[in-house]
Amino acid sequence: MNAIASPRTARSVCPHDCPSTCAIDVDLVDRRTIGRVRGAKDDPYTAGVICEKVARYAERIHHPNRLLYPLRRIGKKGDGGWQRISWDAALDEIASRLLAIEVEHGPEAVWPYFYAGTMGHVHRDGIERLRRARGYSNQYDTICTGTAWPGYFAGAGVLAGPNPEEMAESDCVVIWGTNAVATQVNVMTHAVRARKERGAKIVAVDIYRNGTMEQADMALLLRPGTDGALAVATMHVLLRDGLADRDYMARYTDFSPQFEAHLQSRTPEWAASITGLSVAEIEAFARLIGTTPRTFFRLGYGFTRQRNGATAMHAALSIPAMTGAWQHRGGGAFHTNSGIWSLDKSLIEGSDLGPGGRELDMSEIGKVLTGDPVALKGGGPVRALFIQNTNPVNVAPEQDLVRTGFARDDLFTVVHEQFMTETARMADIVLPATMFLEHNDYYRRGGHTRLLFGPALVETPGECRSNFEVVNALLRRLGTEHPSLHLTDRQMVAETLARSGLGKLEEIEATGFVDRDPPEHKAHFRDGFAWPDGRYRFAPNWRGTAEQKGYQWVCDPSEMPRFADHWDVTERVDDATPFRLATSPSRSFLNSSFAETPGSRRRQPAPTVMVHPTDAIELGVSEGDRVVLGNRRGRVELVATLFDGVQRGVLIAEGIHPNAAHRGGAGINTLVGSDPVRPFGGAAFHDTAVWLAKADQPAK
Repeated sequence: MNAIASPRTARSVCPHDCPSTCAIDVDLVDRRTIGRVRGAKDDPYTAGVICEKVARYAERIHHPNRLLYPLRRIGKKGDGGWQRISWDAALDEIASRLLAIEVEHGPEAVWPYFYAGTMGHVHRDGIERLRRARGYSNQYDTICTGTAWPGYFAGAGVLAGPNPEEMAESDCVVIWGTNAVATQVNVMTHAVRARKERGAKIVAVDIYRNGTMEQADMALLLRPGTDGALAVATMHVLLRDGLADRDYMARYTDFSPQFEAHLQSRTPEWAASITGLSVAEIEAFARLIGTTPRTFFRLGYGFTRQRNGATAMHAALSIPAMTGAWQHRGGGAFHTNSGIWSLDKSLIEGSDLGPGGRELDMSEIGKVLTGDPVALKGGGPVRALFIQNTNPVNVAPEQDLVRTGFARDDLFTVVHEQFMTETARMADIVLPATMFLEHNDYYRRGGHTRLLFGPALVETPGECRSNFEVVNALLRRLGTEHPSLHLTDRQMVAETLARSGLGKLEEIEATGFVDRDPPEHKAHFRDGFAWPDGRYRFAPNWRGTAEQKGYQWVCDPSEMPRFADHWDVTERVDDATPFRLATSPSRSFLNSSFAETPGSRRRQPAPTVMVHPTDAIELGVSEGDRVVLGNRRGRVELVATLFDGVQRGVLIAEGIHPNAAHRGGAGINTLVGSDPVRPFGGAAFHDTAVWLAKADQPAK
């Protein structure tokens, strides 16, 4: 290709599964090659800062191991034998096999499976057109938000809150249950600005001393699954010491004598025995919150990945409702802005094509593929998978079941991917996919208020095709007619934005964004919260949440706690499995993405587990020893690193390394359960009871 006359910089958007959705500036070396990637300085939320993973994106887009051509499996599944084939041959075979399965077993035997490998709606959600056009099995999306969103919604009645930029105007920023330094670096940008400019205090609430806790003025190190106890004990102190805003609660909440009586027994002493914090730490936190009106609670996902995660989210969210922090600019709480967008995605998703079939829980893919009748909703086996934007053989819970299911000879699997992931290795046909700089899409920010346009900036290598192109090609071969089949991805972006009342793409492209920031009074619920009576719910409205969000109950509603509380339903530790394991995010990886890049592999070359030194001494484990973690679901081998930044009995394994990086080939999610978290499902990735023992051979 001809080189660009002079290198230029172009605006794009990070597509990965992170609430920040950073605006980025990309240096274009020529029509196929990128150089540096930087955070956009003129974007008020990105503010020139991006994570180190995306800053070295050239490693990923130009990686020598990118998939470039369609492949057909030869030999046994997983053995690595492949034959290059043409796109026409691949698509013809896929369509033929899917049609045959539809005829013999019914359309629900086919399960299109996807998630957030890209957060662009055109290339992520277009798979729904395939599902709806053919009546294939639906996907119940639980693996990320299923334990978090219900808890927030049950209190506030909507997934929204103050503009996160307001953190810079706070006098106290509470970063609860998210290691922002590793997973949402822009949170730290605005929190640190508040400290520099206003003298604000930064509080971090987490289960291990991570990068965020090290930057905090107050670090509260909890036992996993005890966040609700800290929250209700904090509210006990606020009421006891006259620090609660009773006038605000009378006007804006359902605060009642019954709830106040409920909190009487939730003392700091009670919470200290549960959380492992001292009474003094709980008291100090409550006093700081109660005497600092401009307190901003930035509530993450991590602390909700427990079997009591939804109730923990609701309990933490209830604190600013008691202090009245919502009244103040720079105060209140924020988790996600997913409820503010009002986008018309009907053309992308093909909502006019039909409802699809039964709804299968994506977190239970192992059970689904191994024939569990409950997971299959009483229907027949899944006979075909069409997978985009996710790597379940590495990231889904109960990996032994997942691998067993994918190994079935009667399962036809198609994977559309950028690299030969462990899921792709189990496929019958692998299709090469584009990356975000090679196609057009738009992106909304879960962690902020701007919708951003990301244009195609470089040409695709080899024979890579986008998700949009592949879904359309299959629909044509399967005999479907739909208006979306006559559009390019750019035209689909333009049509969706126009249908959503956001204007013309050409005008949006000039700035790169549309700002959907709600008015301040609405974002702070000064006209009332989103329930019909305008009141925040200290008694969480689980039934209303199910109705509004279309959630499936996985328990009897009567099982749920009546008020904000600590709910003791986490996986039990006992003599057989005395340790509590959390699989926390790594700064070097994003789930299983970036595990292939040289920079990430240098920074985290081997799967490790953090062990408290006293626990290690009792087990005869030294720094660098190989250890085995196990439970009834399986065994995983890692390298021990001694770390006193956890409470005793807690283990932390950062990042999802490839299964093959572990000796024995079993990755960390082998140990994680897929039992649905109450009330509406989800995977408890940070709530796993295990034993730990020294492996037979020490690490080299």
